[in-house]
Amino acid sequence: MKKYLIPILLVFGILSACTSDHKTKGSAENHIILKPFSDSVKIDTFKVALNGGAVKDMTIQFSITAYDGKLIYSKDFKAKDLIDNYKSSVDLKKERSQMDFIMNEYKLFLDDENFLEPAVTENESPDQYTPDKIFYNELKQSALNGFKYRTGKETSVYIAWSEKEKKVKPYYNCCK
Repeated sequence: MKKYLIPILLVFGILSACTSDHKTKGSAENHIILKPFSDSVKIDTFKVALNGGAVKDMTIQFSITAYDGKLIYSKDFKAKDLIDNYKSSVDLKKERSQMDFIMNEYKLFLDDENFLEPAVTENESPDQYTPDKIFYNELKQSALNGFKYRTGKETSVYIAWSEKEKKVKPYYNCCK
């Protein structure tokens, strides 16, 4: 029995090191989702992290890393800005309600409903919220996936990979 104890402990140690995804003190656990985005088959990494201790210092950090390891998108959201965008519709006067709100936004950021497969379907047409109609039509052709995130109560940004420009771009901004 004794000769198996060390290998078993090593396996558990390696597993816990590989599955632990915590940041430094004052940071929450990272959420990671693997989905095709910059390629229709290869898997990219979507990551969201919540950093900071007090609400006034908190930031939600969002990034997408391509299948080849290259960072293709990064965006930081200050908790204070998100709270300010929702104050008119949600009671966020108390710090506890602000903290609950930010934690909820953080947890829902990578929700399945935010992944759009494909970004644009054949039947969809651009409208006044489409910033780049050429890119929108490119997405119709490529059938690559999209992702959406909220920046306010009724404001969302839809992003996708532009194969022509080799970068992530917004293809829909609704409804400022």
